[in-house]
Amino acid sequence: MKQYKKWMILMTAVAAAIALVLCLHCWKESKANKTFSLIYIPKTEDGTNDFWTSLIAGTRIAAKEYGVSLEILAPAREQDVKQQNELLAVAVEKRPDAILISPSSFTESEELLKEAKAQGIFVTYVDSYTENEIQDLTVATDNLEVGRKLGEYTTGLLDENSRLAVVGHVKGVSTAVEREKGFREGLGKLAENIVEVVYCDSLYEKSYNLTKELLEKYPDLELIAGLNEYSSVGAARAVKDCGAENRVKVVGVDSSQEAVGLMEQGIFQGIVVQKAFKMGYLGVKETVRMLKGEEVEKNTDSGSELVTPENMYTSEIEKLLFPFGGI
Repeated sequence: MKQYKKWMILMTAVAAAIALVLCLHCWKESKANKTFSLIYIPKTEDGTNDFWTSLIAGTRIAAKEYGVSLEILAPAREQDVKQQNELLAVAVEKRPDAILISPSSFTESEELLKEAKAQGIFVTYVDSYTENEIQDLTVATDNLEVGRKLGEYTTGLLDENSRLAVVGHVKGVSTAVEREKGFREGLGKLAENIVEVVYCDSLYEKSYNLTKELLEKYPDLELIAGLNEYSSVGAARAVKDCGAENRVKVVGVDSSQEAVGLMEQGIFQGIVVQKAFKMGYLGVKETVRMLKGEEVEKNTDSGSELVTPENMYTSEIEKLLFPFGGI
């Protein structure tokens, strides 16, 4: 009788284990075959800004390839934190499987993102992040490295007495903070020669006007560095329109067709270009893999490259500047 009971207990345990394995298999199969719903909230969807155009294109291509539903909810302007949070609240109410977001604020979206997580919504940060690690994964450029690359290259354009200024995009946002920090690290001792840092709130016109003010305020200024497309292109436009291109060099971050043209004209001396299309593509791809229960890296660096007048016509750089054929 005792042997019979032991046999029954063993068989029951085996049956339970088999049932558990079958349930896990069915669960994984159902997740693998499910059509997931994603909402992406960029900082803006601005047709005049090639970075966001390229990044959003990457998300859409990936969504199509991986068979998921993707909705884009975008503020009209990059620095509009209030509107981004309003759109985030709408996204939480829709209860998608995952929300992808490029936070415009380092702190002001955290409560809404915590609410999303509490409701079982996965959160992916794309391009930027918040103060606390609320996200399940992040796909972004290593912005410290972007700044370092720009700073190290800039040292070759100046001497120990050269004065330079920085036009940032949005004060306090993670990308601006890290790029400026990296830029200073790359400059080394020359960082002491930065006369002023100003912020354009990611507006071309404001960057343009701030740069004109810098040129008037510091007549011996030798270089201006922009930290995103709005600040970089706005600064380059001002240097060109003021006829200062022979005495003031411009370096920046992010590319556009206009930026490429300004480099061809000798206004830009160097640009660190993010792989925006790849960033958007990987943001969706890695989110889908996560939703399917696959193991993913919590932090993925989408990469960047330094573009100069000397390498801008190489095939590798041309693919980066005009990336819509793939990643």
